[in-house]
Amino acid sequence: MSPWTGRIASGEHAALLASAQCLAIDAPDRIWSIYRPADLEELWQQMGESDFGPDERIPYWVELWPSSLLLVEWLAANAPLIQGRTCLDVGCGLGLSACTASSVGARVVGLDYALEALYYAKVNARENQVPDPLWVQMDWRFPGFRKHGFDFIWGGDIFYERRFAEPLIGMFEHVLAPGGRIWLAEPERSVSSGAWNMLRESGWNVRRAAQKAVPTEGYVVNINIWEAQINL
Repeated sequence: MSPWTGRIASGEHAALLASAQCLAIDAPDRIWSIYRPADLEELWQQMGESDFGPDERIPYWVELWPSSLLLVEWLAANAPLIQGRTCLDVGCGLGLSACTASSVGARVVGLDYALEALYYAKVNARENQVPDPLWVQMDWRFPGFRKHGFDFIWGGDIFYERRFAEPLIGMFEHVLAPGGRIWLAEPERSVSSGAWNMLRESGWNVRRAAQKAVPTEGYVVNINIWEAQINL
């Protein structure tokens, strides 16, 4: 686990903003300016052979997926629940959901495997003038958090491969505080359905808390918010 709290020099910050793309995200609570280096297609063209190894370091983090957009709405709507609570954003990417929670008073740790994602997440917190979450580079297969340290955990579209379910559920069981909640925003994918069954078989109470059709780039995606709590 590598907490990244490094300062970004003013000249470096200005250079990044000048070269980055800026996405204007119209959320219920405000309009967010979210910076990224490029879109996924452009970065894909720059990938080398080593990026397609067992860990597949594909930069999915540069996109704001429909699941993340609905998750932002959900967090804003549930601001009274997370205010003042210690929260973990799993696969935080560009930092939009972590910044949303931080803006309403949550104490947020944003976790991602890609260090470059955390760099842009930190820039986005600064540009949107929200309290800077603690950004942590970590592989969720080897969590370095203390036991029962988080009141809330959330993630947007993190079960997009079947192999992720077991390590993620193991991490949830380790770090979620008693009585805590997990919110997972997911499109209706067959690869994700097994994760909900695994959670239930592991003693979790899982329910669909919300569902919405989210428009994106000319089409609409049905997104679910799943809520999970451990049965005590």
